[in-house]
Amino acid sequence: MKPVLTALALAASLTVPAQAADPYPNKSVRLVVPFPAGGATDVIARMLAQKASDASGQPFVIDNRGGAAGNIGSDNVAKSPGDGYSVLQTVSALSLSPALYRKLPFDPVKDLTAVSQLTASPLIIVANAKTGISSLKDLIDRAKAKPGALNFGSGGVANPQHLTMEMVKAAAGIDIVHIPFKGDAPLFTSLVAGDIELAVTPLSTALPHIEAGTLRAIAVTSPRRNAAFPDVPAVAETFPGFSSTSWQGWFVPASTPRDIVMKLNGYARTALQSPEVIAALKKFGSDPVGSSPEEFGPSFKAEVERFGKIVNDLKLPPQD
Repeated sequence: MKPVLTALALAASLTVPAQAADPYPNKSVRLVVPFPAGGATDVIARMLAQKASDASGQPFVIDNRGGAAGNIGSDNVAKSPGDGYSVLQTVSALSLSPALYRKLPFDPVKDLTAVSQLTASPLIIVANAKTGISSLKDLIDRAKAKPGALNFGSGGVANPQHLTMEMVKAAAGIDIVHIPFKGDAPLFTSLVAGDIELAVTPLSTALPHIEAGTLRAIAVTSPRRNAAFPDVPAVAETFPGFSSTSWQGWFVPASTPRDIVMKLNGYARTALQSPEVIAALKKFGSDPVGSSPEEFGPSFKAEVERFGKIVNDLKLPPQD
């Protein structure tokens, strides 16, 4: 019996390296969306998941884990095994979290690895048409003539739109009063009615109001002009180097091996080249990006640092 047992033991030992060498992925991949189903991030994630499934031969399954402004789902991925089977699709608000919260259960920079920036959504400075402000120069001149007389609204304290206007204020050396709202819907109601004068908003959200003539496009905050508004200058034309855009991206746990990160990057890039995905993104006012980890990682870290400085300079109280 001993030769038989020895042969069986040898056969069993040989199966271990074979299993370990199975190519990635060899089972379903969990794509965590840290927001409820039905929102823009979720819709885009489902499109990309289908394309990634087709490219990899394994299903990419959406796992909605909403709550705490995206931090619950992000924390879940940050603490998952770094085996490539837990991927986070989140938004630019992740770069704000370290500055906004008193104590996060994870460190977005240290505990997560950037895979690819998926999309870029331009932001635009708009003014109520009744203000007579029609350019960035008009805005700056008016603000300098009467410091504190103009106001701008945002969908919440320290969200990306609020902090983008704070960046404009700092660059121009002007004083404009911030009026926060509980979300974009009440913000736009007041902006269109003329109760507030200015705002930084997603381009896609502002577009119908600009076309209707109730809002005027002042400047886009992306590094260059947007194809949808070729006559509207970028803030960077007045203040070189200025850039602030909303984005979505893929992240994985920091311990994820490089080869797996690159495979996921390839799936993301393949998905973003699909005409179907490109057309759908346009409807959300987003452009496909598909950057490398070497591009997205440093830019994400720089954004965390930039927003952290702005929040610190504004002396905004941290949230629990």
